Amino acid sequence: MTFNYKFGTIIIGGAMKDKIDEYINYVYIEKKLSSNTKDAYLNDLTCFDIHTKKDIKNIKDSDIRKYINYLSDNNETDKTIARKLVSIRTFFNYMMRCNVIDENPCEKIESPKIKKSLPNVLSYDEINKLLNIKANNAKEYRNKAMIELMYASGLRVSELVNLNVNDIDLKECYVRCYGKGKKERIIPLLDVTIDILDTYINQYRNSLLKGYLTDKLFISSYGKGITRQGFFKILKNCAKDCDIKKDFSPHTLRHSFATHLLENGADLRSIGELLGHENIKTTQIYTHITNQKIRKDYDEYHPRNKKV
Repeated sequence: MTFNYKFGTIIIGGAMKDKIDEYINYVYIEKKLSSNTKDAYLNDLTCFDIHTKKDIKNIKDSDIRKYINYLSDNNETDKTIARKLVSIRTFFNYMMRCNVIDENPCEKIESPKIKKSLPNVLSYDEINKLLNIKANNAKEYRNKAMIELMYASGLRVSELVNLNVNDIDLKECYVRCYGKGKKERIIPLLDVTIDILDTYINQYRNSLLKGYLTDKLFISSYGKGITRQGFFKILKNCAKDCDIKKDFSPHTLRHSFATHLLENGADLRSIGELLGHENIKTTQIYTHITNQKIRKDYDEYHPRNKKV
């Protein structure tokens, strides 16, 4: 039995369903993981459970290898396989700590080698096209406000769609959000961003509610909060309207925010704080992007590199 989590198909468990439910409850409550991370773990483990059809005490390393081969045969990327393997490995580690099993069947399984790729980033011209989209009605102004806020703050898309109205302080010019591990962070906002949010909140938001009561900042066509998938569609349509050919996602706006700050002289540690990174190493990926640009500019503009 297979299912596709992306489209919300109901998950039906296998032989390990009860143990998986116990673990998911643990990571969500004790580890304070986001609901998106919790759902990803549940998806990964249920797929594995359905495929193996075995009791947890009967799972061997050979079953793990067979599952990896199955994923590979179904054209899953090395990155996806590695992520699924992490989910499975941490699940069995938890079961060992609970004395359900004696050893982790993943212990001798190596993750696929993943080629590191640099984040996709929009150019200044592409960003300006998006930020300057026309807004002639409530929906269009909502879209403009969402894109403006994403690029102004570097929020994750999950953080954006979970914002409430009172998370925006129009007077003090900041946004409050809750990131991974439900950690609060305060991000300052530019005057231009505050002006756009002010206009959206006080002139357009109420007309989108359609009689519903919700504290969510960004409202869908149904009078409820915008979803991650909803914003993804909005961004794709806006990119098409702006004639931006590059394939990108909401996370690209976050990458562009960080890269453009770094290119203009911002401190790496400050960027990490704004992004909500716990480790500076996570932020250092953006130095590779700017180094690429430096090399390109060097090759293009150094006089000794001119062909005579």
